[in-house]
This record gives sequence, structure tokens and C-alpha cells, in this order.
Amino acid sequence: MRPELLSPAGSPEALRSAVEYGADAVYLGWGSFNARQSAKNFSDEEFAQALTYCHERGVKVYLTLNTLVTDRELDAALQCAKTASALGVDAVLVQDLGLFDLMRSVLPDLPLHASTQMSLFTSGGACEAAADGCERVVIARECSREDTARIIKSCPAEIEVFVHGALCMCYSGQCAMSALIGGRSGNRGRCAQPCRLPYTLTELPGMGGTRQADPPPLRGRPGKNDYPLSLKDNCLAGELADMARMGVACLKLEGRMKRPEYVAVVTGIYARLLRERRGPTAAESAALEAAFSRSGFTDGYWQGTTGPALFGVRPADAPEPTELFAEVKANLDKGGMRTVPVTMEALFQMDVPCSLTVRDADGREATVFGPEPEAARNRAVTAEELESRLKKTGGTAYRCKAVTVTADEGISLPAAAVNALRRDGLAALSALRTTPPKRRVLPTPPLPEILEASGEPALTCSIARADQLTMELLDCGPARVCLPLELFEALNALPEFGGEYCAALPRVWRDRDEKRILALLDRAKALGVSAALVGNLGHLPLLREKGLSLYGDFGLNVFNGRALGYLAGKGLKSVVLSFELRGAQIRDLPKILPTEAIVYGRLPLMIAENCLIRNGDGCSCEHPHTLVDRTGAVFPLLSVWGHRTEVENCKPLYLGDRDDWKQLGLHYARLRFTTESPAECARIFRAYQTGETAPAEFTRGLFDRGVE
Repeated sequence: MRPELLSPAGSPEALRSAVEYGADAVYLGWGSFNARQSAKNFSDEEFAQALTYCHERGVKVYLTLNTLVTDRELDAALQCAKTASALGVDAVLVQDLGLFDLMRSVLPDLPLHASTQMSLFTSGGACEAAADGCERVVIARECSREDTARIIKSCPAEIEVFVHGALCMCYSGQCAMSALIGGRSGNRGRCAQPCRLPYTLTELPGMGGTRQADPPPLRGRPGKNDYPLSLKDNCLAGELADMARMGVACLKLEGRMKRPEYVAVVTGIYARLLRERRGPTAAESAALEAAFSRSGFTDGYWQGTTGPALFGVRPADAPEPTELFAEVKANLDKGGMRTVPVTMEALFQMDVPCSLTVRDADGREATVFGPEPEAARNRAVTAEELESRLKKTGGTAYRCKAVTVTADEGISLPAAAVNALRRDGLAALSALRTTPPKRRVLPTPPLPEILEASGEPALTCSIARADQLTMELLDCGPARVCLPLELFEALNALPEFGGEYCAALPRVWRDRDEKRILALLDRAKALGVSAALVGNLGHLPLLREKGLSLYGDFGLNVFNGRALGYLAGKGLKSVVLSFELRGAQIRDLPKILPTEAIVYGRLPLMIAENCLIRNGDGCSCEHPHTLVDRTGAVFPLLSVWGHRTEVENCKPLYLGDRDDWKQLGLHYARLRFTTESPAECARIFRAYQTGETAPAEFTRGLFDRGVE
């Protein structure tokens, strides 16, 4: 079966370009809750018009409601979904777990798609979303051909794949770089793209495995790539036949920020390749690159490869494809490139109202009636003339494939009457094609009972390295200590203390890793671990039969009380809230479950499929490395599961000298240790117990200022 071609529509003009050039479906933003707030998007009137325009032409419309929403915004987001559903939108893309849970309860007949912002990249994660009601899952751009084939084979939902356009350095839904650096959250549709800026990769010599809170002066050698976070654009035009064979349901083109001519060029080429079941010619490849690229294209993720070849920037002197875009614009100005084939049957009998039946290829038909033909006084109208007039569908969404005319001889009927009959017939068919489906709207379910925290939150901590787990730290009395699961390969014992040990599963992994993950979970349990952190929906299938207490981690992006209710239904006993929330928002959030917030540590800005250290200078990723930006800010790099890289913030979040975080209704507060030495971990934990003054270098994170 041929996959659906899904094109971006960042504006009404881009939508028309996508439809005219062959898109099967478009995705667009309407309202305040979509991941491309900087796109032109659609007004209320334009959105309704877009649905009519697309549905007349047999094109589906998907609404992007794929941002995180606060409790105060949930009602407005739900109302947006209600209105879109009533107008006949074909599906809604969603990221926020609370909004997802609300929509599936209130709008049970509205198709929901799991946005790539949900960070799904394994069969287990895709199946979890499918079981909860997602008809389609948009998997991570980083998934390879092998990953995709496994997910399709395992998951009952449709699988959507990005095939062309910009790649993000970080896994979608897990990037906080724009939020923490500039207050513009990618999870809220405001990404400022700091990944496209220059950075220097630097090795810190002499630190070994004991990374310190204050690194020594930078004197390592810079990396060869001045833009180590800027990936080339994706282009999988040569892989479409393979994707069709494996069962990819939808091919997604990125580009809601691009101009209409770009959308037309890319959509037109991909539509032609799908239609003709072939790869691109040299001329088509050149046209794709001319429309927009960053030093060429890459298919590295699809091929399962990473490395420097995936990276590139848009040259400042990149030529504008003037001739290519001018040709496209001329075609769009003419219009009529995308029409729906119809057949007509007309009956013209003396003294009987004339009739016209119009049918489309999907079996819809509309019948309309006109005036009674009269006996001709001079020249009679012929069946051929009537047929010719009925075929004149120019300026509409339709083209007439065939007309059957039955007409009495010697009749007369004004041309205006025949034209009106044709217009009425097409309008009646359009009404059938654009009538919204009937969908239920159920009452909004009440929130479950809110849990009140008594007293100050208990302090927990997470560590990044085995040497940070010391008796000095444990003697401070953390309620919970979280260790990366991979540490258990080398650990033979865990020191006893009064709290509990918790295994933190990798934030990113693949199906092929799960045998090892399950073995490490068994080893962790044998060493006394009693709980696990759930940072992704794909963790749940791995943990359900392990007999461990399940605590939600920050990767779930919990932004509202409804999300807590959803996760409570999954069996979680507590959840870490998003660190993009302000303190006041944390305070006001309905706490359906015991909640936890990160109150200390270098917050994670990105998690990348590429190992930045190997890309840059080829050194061992066991050695400490950093990225340095143009202002001199230093961002430590941590090597995590699968030789991926986690970029940490340049300064640690510090709230230990304040009391307001203790009064937000939290049950737990986490200290997140990453680059700190073992001694520093214990010292900082004690500082939070005593209210010690903030260190020289620190940040309040987003606790006070929040994000756009």
C-alpha cells in the first residue's frame, strides 16, 4: 500500500502549495498550542476555510496541538480540540500527556496521533501509545531503517516517519537548551535554535573520572567542527519504495517555517516519486537541494550511522533558487493542478424538471434539479451542447471525466440554467465531501483527589558515576538515591542506608538493547534496588513484571495535574515535574500523585544520538569534554547509554539558600549530581539541609522566570 504523503502548512499559502502539488494530507497550527508558534499559522476563519478547501480535494488535515500546556491552559487547549473536531479535522497531534488523556476521555471519536515530541523510538513505547488510543505514532527522526521495521512489525498503530527536512540535534521533546539559555521553550513551540550557533569542543585534561564542579582553565584542542550541533537536512527520497514495502503508513515532510514555494517543490517531487514508484533523478535531487539544504543532505540516521558526515550549516551566500521558485509560483497562480475526478448523469425531458447526478470516485453522489425544458421555438439545444456545458468545471475543485446526457429532441434550455445546474451539482457534492463526521463530546471527567504534602519535601539525589556513591553522601540521609542502570554492570554491592535505591533506565535506547536492560534490572534487584525511574512511555513494558516501585522522571515532561492522573493510571507512585515550570506553577499544580522537582544540579539541555566527542576530536569519550559558546559559557558533556551525548547546562541550578521551594506542596526534591566530585556531592547535600549560601557560579534555572 502506498504511504500517505504529509506536507507542512505553516500558512494558508503553503497549504495551497502542498495540496496543488500532490499532498495526501497537511499538518498545520491553529491557536496557541502548536510546536511552531513562529510560523504564520491560521486564523479561525482561515482554519475553517482550510478544512473545506482540503476536504473538497480529498486531502486530510491534521491539527498540531503538540506542546506542553499548564493547568490554566488545559481548558483552552481542550476547547481548541473540540472546535477542530466539530469542524471535521481528521486527527490531532499531541505531546502533553495530560491533554492527551483529557482528549481521549472527552472526544473519544477524534483520532489522536502521538507527536514526535512524545519521544517514542521503540516498539514498547509505540505500543504503549497505541494501547492508550493513538491511531498513529510519529517516531523519532533518529530511528534507523532497522528500528522502524521492528516498530512497524510490533505496533498495531500506523507509523509515521520524517523523510525530508530539518533534523534536530536533540531528541524531540527532550531539548531544554533554548528554554534554559533564552527562556524560549521548544516544548512550548518557541525554540530559538541555539543548536545552529557555533561552539568549540574542548577536552579537559588531567581530570580523569573525577569531574569537578569548577573545571580547570580550558586548554584542550578545539574540535574541527565549528558547528557541532547543526545537522544537515534529512533526505530519504531514495528510500520510499523500501518504506512502502515495510509498511510505513505516512511520510512526513518538515517545513512549517518554510515559504510556500519550498513546500511546492518538495511536495511535488515526493508525490511524483511515490506515484511512479522510483527514486529521484539527478535533476530532482538538485531541485530538492536548491530549494533548501544545509551543505547537502544526509540519510545517516535512516542508515543507522552517526558521525561528522551528518553535520552541516546553511552557507550565508547560498543562492536563492529564483528560477525554480518562479516556475512554481507561476503554476500556483494558474491553479487547477489538483482536481477531483467526477462523473455526471443528466436528464433533460420536456415539461419535467431537469436533473443532474454528480458522483466521485469514493461513491458519494449528489442529485440536483433545475427548470423544465421547453419546446424550442427556433433552434433546439443538442445533447452534445448540453454535455459541453456540463463539463466546464474550471475554477472548481473538480474535473469531469465523463458525462452521460439523456435529452429529448426539440427542447430549449438557457445556457445559464445548465450552468446553474452544474454549479448546484458540484456544490452539493462538495457539501457531502466536507460535512464533518458526527463525533461525541463527553463531559470533562473530574480530577482525582489531590494529595496534600505534609511538611518539607524529602531530599533525594541522582548520581552519574559510581565514585559519587559514598558513605559520606549516604550518611546525609537521602530518601532515595538514583543510579544509571549501566553502572550495575560493574557494581558488586551497594552500601546499606536508610533510604531506597532506584535504577534510572536510559533516556534513549533501542529494541535491540532491551535484553541487556532486562538483565541489568535483574542484577540491580539482586543488589537491593527496589525502584526504577520511568522517563519514557517505552520504559513501562520493560518494568511492569519486575516488581519494582515506579517513579516518573523528568523525561516525561509533566506540566499539569492531568498528566499526573494519566501516569497514576500507569501505576507510577510519584513523578518528577518538568523543570520548565516556574515555582508558582509547581505550587498551583493539582498534585494527584506525590510530586518531585529538581532543585539542584546541571539541568540537561540535550540528549543527542551523536557522540559529540567522537565527532569532534576523536578522543575517548571517557575523558571530560565541554562545549564552549561564543560568550565563553562552558557546557559539560556526559557520555550516556549507547555512546550518546547529554549536554549539561553551564551552571548548576541552586536553590539551597531559599525556602520557597520547600513550600510548593512537593513530596520530594532532587539534587542532580553530574560533574561534581564525590566530596562535592556530600557537601552540596549538606548545604541544602542547612540553607548554605549559594556558590559563586550558579543559576536559578527557570524556577523564577519560567518559559514562553
